[in-house]
Amino acid sequence: MDSLFCCPLCGAALSFDEHTYRCPAGHCFDRGAAGYTHLLPANKKHSKNPGDDKEMVAARSAFLDKGYYAPLRDALCELALSATEESPVHTLLDSGCGEGYYTAGLYAALAKAGKAPRVAGVDLSKFALRRAAKRLREGEFAVASVYHLPLADQSIDLLTNVFSPLALDEFQRVLKPQGTFLYVVPSALHLWELKQVLYPNPYENPSKLDEYPGFVYRTSRQVRYTVHLDSSADIMALFGMTPYAWKTPQAGVERLRTLQELDTQIGFNIHLYQRNP
Repeated sequence: MDSLFCCPLCGAALSFDEHTYRCPAGHCFDRGAAGYTHLLPANKKHSKNPGDDKEMVAARSAFLDKGYYAPLRDALCELALSATEESPVHTLLDSGCGEGYYTAGLYAALAKAGKAPRVAGVDLSKFALRRAAKRLREGEFAVASVYHLPLADQSIDLLTNVFSPLALDEFQRVLKPQGTFLYVVPSALHLWELKQVLYPNPYENPSKLDEYPGFVYRTSRQVRYTVHLDSSADIMALFGMTPYAWKTPQAGVERLRTLQELDTQIGFNIHLYQRNP
């Protein structure tokens, strides 16, 4: 069967069976029992196990499965449907798909609307992809870099990027002309109350709308609500999902760790761009 992925070594199209991806040049990549493959060349790896580790992935999965970010997932699906109402969606790429929470939601919404696209998801974390492949068995998932996407030129109708690195050159390359790009970013006061615990002088997130070469801005959707976290585990899981987990002084982390409940603002902006013809 033909794959959405292409060979990361020679760029040729891949075909796959139950266990193997293979290109005409004979390059082979195992598709393990966990349902994903490795398409990140060894010279592109910066560590033995790049991406989020097993504990971080497990905590984030538990947090997402409790529905704390369901309003974002639902808004993303609604915007994807409205943006593609008059056009077919044959292919969907979730760039930096993580555990596949948004990938699966998008596929379900599009399938319900009669589109049922072929789906690819890439991420650096093999631990996240194990969960993504289990969550959406209809999808293809690969360990790969968003800066070197193992996909053919102009092969994707709809591309999503939720809190993942912005690789605009690659996004423009793989999107079809007039293809849709959905980009999720935090709003100015996203997690404000959590940040007040972590830092003496928290700062607002930048919220400037950017124009990107090769893309036309179409519209945005705002998602705003307050969430109540009623356990230290959920508070720390949310913290672990943010960039603050890498750069917060230990004193701030310890203040957060003592909390048993927290109410904090949640805010996202979903920007919709269209690739130039």
